[in-house]
Amino acid sequence: MKSERRRFVGTLAAIGATLALAAPAMAQTAGKDYVPVSPVQPTENPAKIEVLEFFSYGCPHCGDLHPLLSGWIAKQPADVVVKKVPITFGRAAWVGIAKLYYTLEITGDLARLESDVFRAIHGQRVNLFDERTLMEWVVKNGVDQKKFAETFNSFGVNSKVRRGDQIAQAYKIQGVPALAVDGKYMVGGENFDQMLANADKLIVKARSEKAGKK
Repeated sequence: MKSERRRFVGTLAAIGATLALAAPAMAQTAGKDYVPVSPVQPTENPAKIEVLEFFSYGCPHCGDLHPLLSGWIAKQPADVVVKKVPITFGRAAWVGIAKLYYTLEITGDLARLESDVFRAIHGQRVNLFDERTLMEWVVKNGVDQKKFAETFNSFGVNSKVRRGDQIAQAYKIQGVPALAVDGKYMVGGENFDQMLANADKLIVKARSEKAGKK
């Protein structure tokens, strides 16, 4: 828990300290409210404004952000797409819970169970890092055991986990939760409300930039 707190605080400190003297743009200041991503990363659909959340179920701060982020996502307009990227930081214990995200997404149980996953790990202290315990938990919560097991151990899910870590490395992610907007900006902020407010402003900035290219 302490290591996760240091990792989260360190992320916000790094975002808040970099390029602090840059001029404000679109009601934001580079280094205080955001850090430019260098090099700029490609997005899946250039016609959309892509927001990435880098997270892990093993991170208590990600659990704290989850309900706020869910409400924020629900208010986004049609030109904004939000994607979640579970990452492992090379931790064996976090590989299984990254696979859990993609497996629940494929089985169609993610929306129903995602809040419960955070609650089980951080509130109820269920050891979902253990694969057997994880399997027992998902079955208890109404997931088809055979379908889950086949998906959880599939090449496709393992590939998604590896790809998530590659994306995190490309964005130079140092801690979670972390938000990136349109492959160009890492969102800063001293607390979650500020982060989401800054993300809103960066979405406006990205939309303006796309309009300027037309």
